[in-house]
Amino acid sequence: MSERPQNNDDPDPTDAFEELVEAETNRDPDLAVIEAGSRTLRAQAGPPQGDSVPTRPSDPEVDRALRAVEEELGGRWGETKLDPSVQRIVALMDILGSPQRAYPSIHITGTNGKTSTARMIEALLTAFDLRTGRYTSPHVQSVTERISLDGSPISAERFIETYRDIAPYVEMVDAQQQYRLSFFEVLTAMAFAAFADAPVDIAVVEVGMGGTWDATNVIDANVAVITPIALDHTDRLGETPEQIAVEKSGIIKKAATTAAGAAGTVVIMAQQPVDAASVMLKRAVEVDATVAREGMEFGVLSREVAVGGQMLTLRGLGGEYPEIFLPLYGAHQAHNAAVALAAVEAFFGVGSDHARPLDIETIRGAFASVASPGRMEVVRRSPTVVLDAAHNPAGAQAAAEAVTEAFGFSRLVGVVGASADKDVRGFLEAFEPIFAEVVVTRNSSHRAMDPDELAAVAVEVFGAERVQVEPRLDDALEAAITLAEEEGEFSGAGVLVTGSVITVGEARLLLGRN
Repeated sequence: MSERPQNNDDPDPTDAFEELVEAETNRDPDLAVIEAGSRTLRAQAGPPQGDSVPTRPSDPEVDRALRAVEEELGGRWGETKLDPSVQRIVALMDILGSPQRAYPSIHITGTNGKTSTARMIEALLTAFDLRTGRYTSPHVQSVTERISLDGSPISAERFIETYRDIAPYVEMVDAQQQYRLSFFEVLTAMAFAAFADAPVDIAVVEVGMGGTWDATNVIDANVAVITPIALDHTDRLGETPEQIAVEKSGIIKKAATTAAGAAGTVVIMAQQPVDAASVMLKRAVEVDATVAREGMEFGVLSREVAVGGQMLTLRGLGGEYPEIFLPLYGAHQAHNAAVALAAVEAFFGVGSDHARPLDIETIRGAFASVASPGRMEVVRRSPTVVLDAAHNPAGAQAAAEAVTEAFGFSRLVGVVGASADKDVRGFLEAFEPIFAEVVVTRNSSHRAMDPDELAAVAVEVFGAERVQVEPRLDDALEAAITLAEEEGEFSGAGVLVTGSVITVGEARLLLGRN
């Protein structure tokens, strides 16, 4: 890990920054390349966790109460209408007694991979007997998924109770501010309050959008994680990786002084475009934070396709971790695993207080238990139907590579329902080489792109003969499955549903996953 300045005799921070930038720019790209194995291995760990996506409450009274809370939350500003300020959430946290300061946190930002990385971090911490709280967004099927305790979404009853507990204080802040608290701000406050009430030993908190002015940025995490940055939300975060990195690096803060008098912020940085990495490294130097970079201080040493996932050897901050079975598909998930491991090592002081690796059997068991619904998730066989929540070109490219490597379909039919504010052309172009046909559709969100408009772009990318339009998602799924079945029961054809977390969540319900 890169050392922070220790005393007045240390080199000038500007020089230190220049050294870091030079190292990042001139590094050997082979350090970050995954050695993909070709043979199929038998999974040597237990099965993943059970389905962690909750259903509607079975009790009619509880269901009605939950719907009432959802309706009240839905009446606020949505997650796509933002005022770039933490003024309102700070006011609410103050009146609630700053629950977010009752426990340490790991804060996660980036463009892709945040939720999967958060789930892996949570699994690792839980395996070391810590009580965890996890806050992620958006949800796949139920809003209660966003707030988890001990690896499971909080119950509908607890969600309702938490909302009612803070509702009077929300109203007080609403009355004092120019704008009411948003949907995301209220949910964030609910999460922090639920974690303090539990209480948790540590919170794993995913940024909603950006970093600097995101509602989650009222926490002061000693471990800041930045997953890969790519172009997304360019109208709000910037049009280049460098501009986006400025916003996201806002979660890197100077740590509070410990009893020993030393600051302890650690930045765990996934592979990044060099201009984005430069911004993050500069920010780290400004706040006297330690940096650990994927491909340099930690990374993936080897990776082999395995039954139900992949077998990894990871290099952590404290040494090597061989024979790690991860029940998730794709090179991108291997990278996420390396980032998650480094984050947990940093939390336990590996690389700063000591250089000993964490217990290997505990690490193996934790990774083997990881589940990430809606991320390369198989929900049906014969034909195989896979769900993936990719929604931007970088995510689509990772998904295309993962489905090709893990499944080897003889023919793959895509079902795409995208949001209107995304780079739909870039998204479709990433899938063009692997989709034999694509069925375009829409989900129920008001942000969904009109199917005919989506089809027009798809025709330009795929050609008219490979594009089918089905405005209803259930019809689109049926059409895609029918196309796949034309190949015959044992042909190896499959269906990939993608384009949006909402599309994936609704397809999950339609296909009877819950």
